Amino acid sequence: MKTHTLLMPLDMHLHLRDGVMLENVAPLSAYSFSGALVMPNLVPPVTTKEDVIAYKERIMASVPNDYFEPYMTLFYQNYDKAFLESVVDDILAIKLYPAGITTNSEGGVKSFDIEAMRPTLNAMSELDIPLCIHGETDGFVMDREAEFMSIYELLAQNFPKLKIVMEHITTKAAVDMLDKYENLYATITLHHLLITLDDVVGGMMKPHLFCKPIAKRPEDREALLKVALEAHPKVMFGSDSAPHPQHKKESCGCAAGVFTAPIALQVLCEVFDEFNALENLQDFVSDNAQRIYGICPEFKEITLVDLPFTVPESYSGVIPMYAGETIGWSIESVE
Repeated sequence: MKTHTLLMPLDMHLHLRDGVMLENVAPLSAYSFSGALVMPNLVPPVTTKEDVIAYKERIMASVPNDYFEPYMTLFYQNYDKAFLESVVDDILAIKLYPAGITTNSEGGVKSFDIEAMRPTLNAMSELDIPLCIHGETDGFVMDREAEFMSIYELLAQNFPKLKIVMEHITTKAAVDMLDKYENLYATITLHHLLITLDDVVGGMMKPHLFCKPIAKRPEDREALLKVALEAHPKVMFGSDSAPHPQHKKESCGCAAGVFTAPIALQVLCEVFDEFNALENLQDFVSDNAQRIYGICPEFKEITLVDLPFTVPESYSGVIPMYAGETIGWSIESVE
């Protein structure tokens, strides 16, 4: 029997929602992760210092112990420097959404006018506040991320001291961008390491695999796998685990998002073991993020074992990836 230990695993892109959903899903991430970068696209979005503090309090009230750190974010607006100085100790990053591009992003950026954004991005550079971006245009759905590469280049060139995180990258084009600019980094999800668009709609549609950015081609998945398995120093794990009630996923107008929080570490172990890369998993799920963001999470030791685990059909009405199926690894202990 093979075991593998991970120290202070981090999820650097997580949706916890609010209200009853928050209470149901937050404990699942808090069980196996030391911390997570929590997305701000609530309704209404998190845009003030008071919003940040109140949301963090609600998260902490929903987890069963103190061994989980929610790293908070603001929903991008053109904030002034005085405001950012007042909130810099309460947030880890600011998340930018193009308007209407995904769930609860209607209040996002409508135009990437560099001059209009310059005061905010200069202030973020000076205060060392990273900018996390959902990088898609409103073009043809398979091309949206690739089309956004020119905007990443524009931002990287104009704000070389600004740490820019390309969130949940899905394309070889984004992987290629990593080594082009010193200030570009990326998160990669579990599901984008495993699926292509064919898995979502190649046969009967699988709504619980539908996400944005949409899964792409086999060559894109292979590029993601390569940099994840080698734990490229500029990539880190971010699940983009996005819970929706079952009726929102299995409906006309299917909500975008794959729920992976309860099984992420187990499946990552299985994938890295399959490719004989378990020695790199620690960097991918923790050490790279600690270095990139300059954080030191609470100690947590997760021991996983290569024993089969049958994934529940549902977690409080939210259907996980691999629901009802058996995966190859389990969590043996958490300390």
